Amino acid sequence: MAFFRTVGVTEQMPAIAGDNVVLRVPQMSDFGEWAALREASRDFLTPWEPIWPADDLTRASFRRRIKRYSEDQRSDLAYAFFVFRKHDDALVGGLTLANVRRGCAQAGSLGYWMGAAYARQGLMTAAVKAVLPFAFATLKLHRVEAACIPANVASVRLLEKTGFSREGFARRYLCIDGVWQDHLLFARLADDP
Repeated sequence: MAFFRTVGVTEQMPAIAGDNVVLRVPQMSDFGEWAALREASRDFLTPWEPIWPADDLTRASFRRRIKRYSEDQRSDLAYAFFVFRKHDDALVGGLTLANVRRGCAQAGSLGYWMGAAYARQGLMTAAVKAVLPFAFATLKLHRVEAACIPANVASVRLLEKTGFSREGFARRYLCIDGVWQDHLLFARLADDP
């Protein structure tokens, strides 16, 4: 039944174009650029992410990541994208629609990261705006949720700019940078303006 599963999501999804960005499924050929960007952005990213495994930036770890992304997509559990700046094809960040729930929920969770050199340029705003039609029209989700640490003002602004509504507060919601952190909860519905 279409209500329970997506229709037409192929193994090799086409790229999603947005305003000055292109989103596409991560590939092994992205390893070098991804590892360099993540390493250069480590201090910028670690306050907002789970603790990185010791081998996080290795080729073997990236290969496992790509395999998991592919399995999650095939199982309709998550959809990972890398975000590239359109004019020079530079990798600038990543975005994932994860924890896809079917049945009566038809919902998923949005997560994202941006390389330090590309922050505050509107690129992640453009990426989120580009992925929402995919979430609602292609994946047939009714609801996309997101959560962020209250002190992450840039993330709060991003979600508000892209039409997400603040719905609540979750105490010690996720373990971020080794500490259980409170989060603001946001959501956007398919029929929101």
